[in-house]
Amino acid sequence: MAAVWQQVLAVDARYNAYRTPTFPQFRTQYIRRRSQLLRENAKAGHPPALRRQYLRLRGQLLGQRYGPLSEPGSARAYSNSIVRSSRTTLDRMEDFEDDPRALGARGHRRSVSRGSYQLQAQMNRAVYEDRPPGSVVPTSAAEASRAMAGDTSLSENYAFAGMYHVFDQHVDEAVPRVRFANDDRHRLACCSLDGSISLCQLVPAPPTVLRVLRGHTRGVSDFAWSLSNDILVSTSLDATMRIWASEDGRCIREIPDPDSAELLCCTFQPVNNNLTVVGNAKHNVHVMNISTGKKVKGGSSKLTGRVLALSFDAPGRLLWAGDDRGSVFSFLFDMATGKLTKAKRLVVHEGSPVTSISARSWVSREARDPSLLINACLNKLLLYRFMQSSQNWIS
Repeated sequence: MAAVWQQVLAVDARYNAYRTPTFPQFRTQYIRRRSQLLRENAKAGHPPALRRQYLRLRGQLLGQRYGPLSEPGSARAYSNSIVRSSRTTLDRMEDFEDDPRALGARGHRRSVSRGSYQLQAQMNRAVYEDRPPGSVVPTSAAEASRAMAGDTSLSENYAFAGMYHVFDQHVDEAVPRVRFANDDRHRLACCSLDGSISLCQLVPAPPTVLRVLRGHTRGVSDFAWSLSNDILVSTSLDATMRIWASEDGRCIREIPDPDSAELLCCTFQPVNNNLTVVGNAKHNVHVMNISTGKKVKGGSSKLTGRVLALSFDAPGRLLWAGDDRGSVFSFLFDMATGKLTKAKRLVVHEGSPVTSISARSWVSREARDPSLLINACLNKLLLYRFMQSSQNWIS
């Protein structure tokens, strides 16, 4: 019945953001301690009925203390999502009984230092969609993929335990973006509202901070790796974008925003890395030439709100931009001139900021069409497919 204790941990994890909101570093420590106590109680051999009763009472008490997390009338769906949570046993969870830096099952060193973010937090991977248990993806064509995965559920396939490492160099300010380098799972970077960017190396162990890029006078809102990973572009609330050499951390160029507004997001044109698209607080999207430091003629367009997210498709012919009013705009990108042509507007949810957009194309039975993964402030991840009409691209 260790799975019941796993469900208890899942309930605690869902409410964890409400505990000590002014001291976020305690949340990770709380989950670790809960994991240890639940593991010890699992060894004590409590009757199954007692464990289920504790789970029910625990959920009720947390709901009374912090309020329900689900919509009214969806208690059954919430219960199902907990039951469908990862069946990883407590024996596979991180062991912090004696040495907090004990080596994990795969030989990775675990760090328990405070930090503003973590790679692989110990959180239960609950499946929030209300679909039958055991389903892999919500399509009838997924049976083949399910068989190849050993007839296991989505939550089982993505279950994990433990923590790899915690970086705490930006402990005093938020970290709005973390990105791995292109085709490199051992190198990543993160930007912070403290005005700096950190380049980190995960192997060889222990993980280290290679260098910290400083120069922005206000918080760094976003950054992007070039295709060859030798260049980074960053945007900042100081109304400038900067070009950095990743090898030595040198600032190559500083470019002011054409509107003198706070810059909130950026992305490289995937085929021509000499062009970068930025979005600002005055609702504008600009295509910038990083060699000349000037915006491209015809490469600007206006959205309905502050531009928070940008993403190209792989060929670089389509650009999506999301704003803080819940809309996503698609643009046709002229590869020869850099000119933008507005194609379609999609209202994801009025008044809910779109904070992240990711375009992907898969070769699989379940996703034959290109897809757009959108994160909006609805407590939801939204997956859209897009197709080409006779006039333009639509979502």
